[in-house]
Amino acid sequence: MSTITLSKEQIHKGNLILVNREYGTQPASEEPLAPASDAAPEILLQRCAATLLNQLMQEIQGWHSIVPVSGWRSGEEQQQIWDNTLRESGLAFTEKYVAVPGHSEHQTGLAIDLGLKQEHIDFICPDFPDTGICRIFRQKAAKYGFILRYPAGKEKITGIGHEPWHFRYVGIPHAKIMEENELTLEEYMEFIRQYPHGAKAYRFQSGIQEIAVSFLSGRHCGCTFPDKADFPTLHVNTAPVSAVINLPDHHPYTVSGNNIDGFILTEWR
Repeated sequence: MSTITLSKEQIHKGNLILVNREYGTQPASEEPLAPASDAAPEILLQRCAATLLNQLMQEIQGWHSIVPVSGWRSGEEQQQIWDNTLRESGLAFTEKYVAVPGHSEHQTGLAIDLGLKQEHIDFICPDFPDTGICRIFRQKAAKYGFILRYPAGKEKITGIGHEPWHFRYVGIPHAKIMEENELTLEEYMEFIRQYPHGAKAYRFQSGIQEIAVSFLSGRHCGCTFPDKADFPTLHVNTAPVSAVINLPDHHPYTVSGNNIDGFILTEWR
């Protein structure tokens, strides 16, 4: 058995953290950053996201026609973008397309803005149409763990206007689950709560391999679920929002905080 210990701080770390107007970014991530592309070494992403983005671009030969426009941003840069956009375009436009400093996905290193390669590229609203290579990218994105973060028709849920250029790395299989169920990240956080760890899991079939996804609340204290063949034993301590999970050695897994109140456990079985 493998034992993993989850702390309160880890709720705010991982590929699935929700960052929006309600839930802000935490202090700088410890995850290493890497260039989004060789042609733009100054535009950075978390290393795993950068690796998967380049694998996707290699499959579709995307870097011939698509350029990275904006990746990881410091808090200072996000504040400058907010201030400049507010001054140049007004409050309504700024609130629609620019996240409030401290509440921007770009500060996590998990978000990338992409645009068609052309002479002039609008930094705030780059051209990324639903045609040609951009459509192909969008169709392939979930396979590599990326979602279109701000789709049309979901503005009231995300709090941001439709941004066809803004993609967020959430990992595999979560991007495919969201795509198949037409869920934003906000909706996925609620969706996965239907599958509490130790009771049942959301089953996702990837080829011949089954992947189980479940939610672990960080607010539970003093609870122990019975040991079952399908589910590992869970012990939650009375220490502030911490948990210990015992997992079979032969089950690869990932754990991500949701940036709200708990964790999402993904097991490859």
